[in-house]
Amino acid sequence: MRTHRIAAIPADGIGPEVIDAGLEVLDALAGRAGFALDVTRYDWGSARYRRLGTMMPQDGLAQLRSADAIYFGAVGAPDIADHITLWGLRLAIAQGFDQYANVRPTRILPGITSPLSGVTAADLDWLILRENSEGEYAGQGGRSHRGLPEEVATEVAIFTRAGIARIMRYAFAEAARRPRRHLTVVTKSNAQRYGLVLWDEIAAEVADAFPSVTWDKELVDAMTVRMVRRPASLDTVVATNLHADILTDLAAALAGSIGIAPTANIDPERRFPSMFEPIHGAAFDITGKGIANPVGALWTATLMLEHLGEAAAAAALMAAVEQVCAAGITTPDLGGRATTREVTRAVVAAVRGANLPD
Repeated sequence: MRTHRIAAIPADGIGPEVIDAGLEVLDALAGRAGFALDVTRYDWGSARYRRLGTMMPQDGLAQLRSADAIYFGAVGAPDIADHITLWGLRLAIAQGFDQYANVRPTRILPGITSPLSGVTAADLDWLILRENSEGEYAGQGGRSHRGLPEEVATEVAIFTRAGIARIMRYAFAEAARRPRRHLTVVTKSNAQRYGLVLWDEIAAEVADAFPSVTWDKELVDAMTVRMVRRPASLDTVVATNLHADILTDLAAALAGSIGIAPTANIDPERRFPSMFEPIHGAAFDITGKGIANPVGALWTATLMLEHLGEAAAAAALMAAVEQVCAAGITTPDLGGRATTREVTRAVVAAVRGANLPD
């Protein structure tokens, strides 16, 4: 039997609740789909920071290196500065393993209504790709003259030809696999005249290698309007680290809730394990209430299964999630009354009833 080594890092807030839900569903699916999961849990996160002063151990990346995939919950705590928690764990892993392609599918699932009047799943079915290694989150900059009137802080956005070219190649290749074969390249090159002009230029260069893909460009501010007013005009989208981070939160809200949104942080060359996480964050306001939406973590699990080569299992899990949503078994963020546990049980039951290839 095939065995996949999974490093589970539930971390903070509702992370443990939704990762536990995901692992329960994956366990119900694995045996029927002909594979096993060897799960190692890591208690890294804000609780560890309070005890020991670090979000993860110094050799954390070395510990994760042998995993086939990382299943990540959420990071953050009300009493710890966000930049400490984010850079101390999630970004340390994503950058340390050069997971430069951040993949965020967005569509309206059955039974879920978009806040956009009259918009259906046929209109809003997007794949948004985020450059995940440099740009505005390169981690370059500093502060000097602290506490003085002349204190200065710099945050340097880094755009390299290599970094832009590789995410563009990935984006065009993904667009070529989708039925519409259309890519929208998002920048702010009218105002950011160096890094993002380079972004535009390299997009045009890479496009020549993908003649089957049509493409257009959009400034990020105009993109927010287009997402709301003309969602059907979009299919595959690529944007910088910061711009895609913001746009995908809007995309999730337009699809019904940020609680359903998945993410894959991919190293396309498979030199290192890739990391899979729902994008909803720690959600301190509902932590421990039993109402966190597990759909984001479950959809994320389908991306992880696809990456592991378990396409049939991924399809079965996604079908089970859609079946449960269509039946109206949803958490309060989607207007439902179900608990995390009730949604999880319903998906487990749907998975157990799924037809899977031998």
